[in-house]
Amino acid sequence: MPKTLLITGSTDGIGLETARQLVQDGHTVLIHGRSGAKLDAAKADLDALGKGHVSAYLADLSDFAQVDALAPAVAHDHQSLDVLVNNAGIFKTPKPVTQDGLDVRFVVNTLAPYLLTQRLLPLLGTGGRVVNLSSAAQAPVSIQALAGQVALEDMAAYAQSKLAITMWSRTMAEQLPDGPAIIALNPGSLLGSKMVKEGFGVAGGDLSIGADIIARASLSDEFADASAKYFDNDSGRFANPHADAMDGAKSAAVTQAVEQLLAQHAS
Repeated sequence: MPKTLLITGSTDGIGLETARQLVQDGHTVLIHGRSGAKLDAAKADLDALGKGHVSAYLADLSDFAQVDALAPAVAHDHQSLDVLVNNAGIFKTPKPVTQDGLDVRFVVNTLAPYLLTQRLLPLLGTGGRVVNLSSAAQAPVSIQALAGQVALEDMAAYAQSKLAITMWSRTMAEQLPDGPAIIALNPGSLLGSKMVKEGFGVAGGDLSIGADIIARASLSDEFADASAKYFDNDSGRFANPHADAMDGAKSAAVTQAVEQLLAQHAS
């Protein structure tokens, strides 16, 4: 049965490859990007497949007002949503601080996905799934850095932001025992995305490795009972993330900090 899926950051890289697979399988895929030109090009590429259905949504996830506007735009066009894939991410950028004084890696990789997930819960219902893109790169989260009070270099900001989304995934899943399912996922290390090429200077591996596991996590029965779990595609199995994500008190503290920052900047 065809499903409706929203994939953030799907104008290139793993997001676009995932969208391509899902459209080829006949699903309705809502693609998202921050560049109108890239979004138009991605939609044309996917429409040319002649299968499924594609809608496109423009939003800069570093701007909370645009994140807030994305959810009602989706709700205007779709009565329900089966899957939200929080895929958009930033590693290196010439402008690491947002207009709100926050590190853009935390905003795009951690805070915006939380806000968007919360806004889309009514569409997802109890039977939906949220797939949050984590990483093998995970480092203990400084709440001061999360709040923009301490500056971090690129790798530290990225690794902390990815642990932070992993931590709130578990906490939110426990707060929503009836669903939707919320799953954190490392799609695979050093795959050939633009972010990997720019950040590490390497071509990277086959993007389909990441796309395959995102599609599985989104739709397969294998992940039906995976809420609050973490899947490591480097090892090909459910595994424990960084120890801090397994610590309920630490995860609750990071989640609370996320909620406080969003209350301050996004309300």
